[in-house]
Amino acid sequence: MPTLRQLFLANNAQTTNFPLLLEFERAEGIYMYNKQDKGYMDLISGIGVSNLGHSNPYVVNAIKEQVDKYMHLMVYGEYVQTPQVRFAEKLISLLPSTLQSVYFTNSGAEAVEGALKLAKRFTGRQQIIAFHNSYHGSTHGALSVMGNEEFKQAYRPLLPGINFISFNKIGDLEKINNETACVIVETIQGEAGIRVADVAYMQALRTRCNETGTLLILDEIQAAFGRTGKLFAFEHYGVVPDILLLAKALGGGMPVGAFIASNTIMSAIKENPILGHITTFGGHPVCCAAGLAALEVLLNEKLPETVAGKEALFRQLLVHPAIKEIRGKGLMLAVEMESFEFNKKVIDRCIENGVITDWFLHCSNAMRIAPPLIITQNEIKNACKVILEAINYYC
Repeated sequence: MPTLRQLFLANNAQTTNFPLLLEFERAEGIYMYNKQDKGYMDLISGIGVSNLGHSNPYVVNAIKEQVDKYMHLMVYGEYVQTPQVRFAEKLISLLPSTLQSVYFTNSGAEAVEGALKLAKRFTGRQQIIAFHNSYHGSTHGALSVMGNEEFKQAYRPLLPGINFISFNKIGDLEKINNETACVIVETIQGEAGIRVADVAYMQALRTRCNETGTLLILDEIQAAFGRTGKLFAFEHYGVVPDILLLAKALGGGMPVGAFIASNTIMSAIKENPILGHITTFGGHPVCCAAGLAALEVLLNEKLPETVAGKEALFRQLLVHPAIKEIRGKGLMLAVEMESFEFNKKVIDRCIENGVITDWFLHCSNAMRIAPPLIITQNEIKNACKVILEAINYYC
């Protein structure tokens, strides 16, 4: 009789030749547990998803209640479904007044695809500006605006009309012109190894988009919902996007994404042609019920307000000659080492000792620190102890 691991390798697609092959039976709080009930601290939140940790009871209950009422009914945008309506209403109440209309999708990558289509349709322009070392997903359109040739060269040809500029380099903003439909940028670059935008740069970018009639798309798929200490990362910069992209933590552990714009911009997909962007499962009622519950927990427990102190503790404890730099904002941190080889050994040692961390696609010599926002001071101390022990083991 084959083991579950053997069946996984035989029947489930893998994306590398060296999967971690960790088997988990359950998850609760910031921990995931294997068959032997060994707990692993999740320091990456399922890559930015589990801001409330795993199996939050309020979210789980909301899922169960919605499942008892109904699940999938019909394609997005025709039926009035309470979970979608209430979730969109809550999101809009927390956003600037120009962000008025929510289009729910299945994922962050699909939110990117919809936003790029919307920008081209609304402006009537074809040129797109993206950023070196950016990451927006793996579908063809999202891959086209990824700023790392290593991960996209095998899939060309991709979308035409895309130019790349450098993050935080104000001089490059001159490349945005009257032919540019949109600029798509992560408010904080994630897979680049957590690169935080300068306030002056982000404001100059907003000004340049205004001057040229270009739509500004802010990708906060990783950075939103308290991860940086603000509900939305753009709140740190005094700017408002024309289109906002959300996913990951949006669903409280369930798969949902969104692109959000003004009513005027969003109306461009309603005609010439009608049904300008459609999705079978986008805004699934169970996912929306979970997302609304997760957002309510986040706000009621004032979790974003706890983030700055937790960031400070990580920075205070993670001090070692082998650590070259700690970059980031809030609980979205990159711990830079000398090389990928050293970083990978440290990560593997941490996993052996019950702490799950990871590296970044475009910055493989940096360790990802992005735990659930519910992590406690003592849990941070324990995690840092494991990380420093792993570093010392190889030094």
